[in-house]
Amino acid sequence: MARLTSLNAISAQEHLRDQVAHALRAALISGELSPGTVYSAPALAAQFGVSATPVREAMLDLVREGQVEAVRNKGFRITELTEQDLDDFTELRAMIEVPTVGRIARMGLTDELEALRPVAQEIVEAARRHDILGYLEADRRFHLALLALAGNRRLVEEVGELRKRSRLFGLNRLADSGQLTASAEEHVQLLDLVVAGDAEGAEACMLAHMSHVRSLWAGDDRTDAAKAPAGRA
Repeated sequence: MARLTSLNAISAQEHLRDQVAHALRAALISGELSPGTVYSAPALAAQFGVSATPVREAMLDLVREGQVEAVRNKGFRITELTEQDLDDFTELRAMIEVPTVGRIARMGLTDELEALRPVAQEIVEAARRHDILGYLEADRRFHLALLALAGNRRLVEEVGELRKRSRLFGLNRLADSGQLTASAEEHVQLLDLVVAGDAEGAEACMLAHMSHVRSLWAGDDRTDAAKAPAGRA
């Protein structure tokens, strides 16, 4: 099996299980782990340079998330998501996140919002470097930290789970074409609108961003928010 470039060396300072799971999610999104294919824990462990135990533990985490399924005496099969699955996840996220950013924009939390600006810029820089792992991590932190300002911990948890399940592909392709950078810059635009207290603008920007990303990662031309499932929300 070809070596997976997303599976970087494991840091001794981080928990093996968590970092392996994080790297596996990145490999799923980048397409280095193929849907429908069965992978064994020992083979993947060889890519990490670790024992099979943390790999099995990480895979079991992904099983609970619905990302993979256990195959008796063989390993783990990467589950396949249909376009309808991805559209459904996008619509659910839009129903939660779009009105929430509008509410946050009306709360006047300027200092708390400005604290997120370095993270928004980190997303842009990671996209420019074609750093997929860095992009994914910064994107996750930005969106969840922004939603957390609404004060609803359960809402943040639900969106976090939806983000894990809505596995989308093609980030490497988007990075190579420059489209990932354009998408990353939308985080800065969103933050500017929320800081300015423009609730309607922030909601429109969030909806357009989610529809834009869904369209780009699907490899089609659905760049108009009205054409995307999120528009039904």
